Amino acid sequence: MRAPLNRRVFVVGYAAATPLGRHFDTTWQKAMRGEAGFRKVTRCKVDCQCDVVGEIPDWNPLAEEFASEKDVYNWNASFVLLTVAVCKDALEDAGIEMTPEIAPRTASLIGSALNGHDAYRAAVEALDTLGPNRVSPYLLPNLCGNLPAGKAGMLLGFQGLNFSPQGACASGNHAIGVGARLIRDGDQDFVLAGGVDTPILPEIIHGFANMGATIKIKEGDRAQGDLSRASRPFSADRKGFVLSEGAGVVVLASEDAVKTHGLVPRAEVLGIGWTSDAYHFTKPNPPTIIKAMRDALADADISATDVDYVNAHGTSTPRGDSTEANCLREVFGPNLENTPVSSNKSMLGHTLGASAAIEAALTIEGMQRGVILPTVNHLQDPALSDIDVVPNEARKANVEISLSNSFGFGGTNCCVVFRGT
Repeated sequence: MRAPLNRRVFVVGYAAATPLGRHFDTTWQKAMRGEAGFRKVTRCKVDCQCDVVGEIPDWNPLAEEFASEKDVYNWNASFVLLTVAVCKDALEDAGIEMTPEIAPRTASLIGSALNGHDAYRAAVEALDTLGPNRVSPYLLPNLCGNLPAGKAGMLLGFQGLNFSPQGACASGNHAIGVGARLIRDGDQDFVLAGGVDTPILPEIIHGFANMGATIKIKEGDRAQGDLSRASRPFSADRKGFVLSEGAGVVVLASEDAVKTHGLVPRAEVLGIGWTSDAYHFTKPNPPTIIKAMRDALADADISATDVDYVNAHGTSTPRGDSTEANCLREVFGPNLENTPVSSNKSMLGHTLGASAAIEAALTIEGMQRGVILPTVNHLQDPALSDIDVVPNEARKANVEISLSNSFGFGGTNCCVVFRGT
């Protein structure tokens, strides 16, 4: 095998669809105002108290210029066409046009935690009510994890490596990490890296509810009269995450490709740290989480004191937030009191495999604009009083280096260090 080229890797564009908006700009503006994108579920019917979710407002694939009625009918796993839309937006944001030179050197790595479960649900219903001949011949492609990126490539023209990093809720960071390595080593010049999940289905909602992972809004809860308060990471009364749908894609490019094509770098991917807990399928394991953060800092060749901001995994679960806080204390020591730590999931909910990529884009946008997004709905937890969670309002700050954390079911952890440009 040839020696790696050791090229620097930059983020040159990004896009997202979230519960705050179909496009990244809308998401950013609402997040700046501290708005949260939660409502009673409309995509399906459920019978539980975990019926507050984050749905992408006004998402209609038929409104996209690339999607015909036939496309929407055949590609009934909603994560497929959503990925195409966000990849298209991300390339436009980066200012990249697929040419015969660029296309073979452009990879697409779009991760997902759940893949096309909605298509499978539709097939089961068709089989039960209409018979075997009514099961869609597109069922298997709709279930394939690589199909969203593959379909995007078919419509947008990129021809490099295409696969889906399946890292549960850390999938987006895994995509960024693998993509950065591909560019660093010289295998690709560009990578669309991100994640997508569309989990607003009754079985998924009830499964998370029965697990005790999502918030049950009971009588007297402060979110009962205001659903925007349902997600409250690091807050004294956090009770579980809000399940959300979304997609996020960041466009990575090598330093020489940036110069050759006149692109504008937004941030540099400075370091990656990834570990496996080898512990439990849902409970986090502090030693391996700590190692993931320290490995990311070591890969970036920096120390914890160099980090200006941490975008936390921060799901709003009692155990998860406390564990992440303890791990941050171990990594940052006394300096943690001077390091802002906020959670975008307070406004977006948990978009599963999409979350890390969306949070990376929001982190980098904040570095560009000199803003740290807040952790909204915050009530001080005495056990976490030493941590500055940027409560309730966005803050002006000059951030040069950020650490973005992401952890997933199965004990998979991935942390990424970004440096502003």
